[in-house]
Amino acid sequence: MNTEQLEKLQEIISHAKQAVFFGGAGVSTESGIPDFRSVDGLYHLKYDVPPEQILSHSYFMEHTEKFFDFYHDKMLYLNAKPNPAHLKLAELEEKGILSAVVTQNIDGLHQLAGSQKVYELHGSVHRNYCMHCGRAFDVKFILESENIPRCDCGGIVKPDVVLYEESLPDKTVEQAVKAIADADVLIIGGTSLNVYPAAGFLRYFHGNHLIILNRDATQADSMAELCIRDNIAEVLEKVKL
Repeated sequence: MNTEQLEKLQEIISHAKQAVFFGGAGVSTESGIPDFRSVDGLYHLKYDVPPEQILSHSYFMEHTEKFFDFYHDKMLYLNAKPNPAHLKLAELEEKGILSAVVTQNIDGLHQLAGSQKVYELHGSVHRNYCMHCGRAFDVKFILESENIPRCDCGGIVKPDVVLYEESLPDKTVEQAVKAIADADVLIIGGTSLNVYPAAGFLRYFHGNHLIILNRDATQADSMAELCIRDNIAEVLEKVKL
């Protein structure tokens, strides 16, 4: 990121009336949570079954114990802390500049950083529910359960995360789409924009300024007023309020 890019970013954010941040896994990599599609991510680790198959609804139903073995090992990063990107976004919301965070992440780090209005398109590891009676459980229950976590009623306790083959939650989608449609500035960060339907949310933005902060090129770069290919935590940390 050069000085000119930083000044442009600063100018747009300083004049924003209703900005929205739309982010993905790259926002949390600086907190030690691996990006599924990065060189060091889960998709490049070697398993008997590909991770995307393990994280599917059908695999969860047919091989529940193996699913939870993987889930415990590779999906729960409860010691992770918010990084400067999370903290800056929370500060932007507190200052009345940012109206919402729309995230594909399931780690809860935006809320931990202080963000209040967060739309979690893919759910959260911190919410879990009994598939039989609907009782809610925290992530500690999942972490401490051996084999398959079960409710007192005998039902399987499923993480409230969107698996492959499952639909995004309707209410969350509606809220996220409205936030993006109402925004005058949309900041996209830490996402390849390759995962649908979430990546399609960009078409609802009709505001004045589209900013993309991502380490690698995305399919929307040509549409953006400003593209900064750099570490998102380092970029946002430099924004002054």
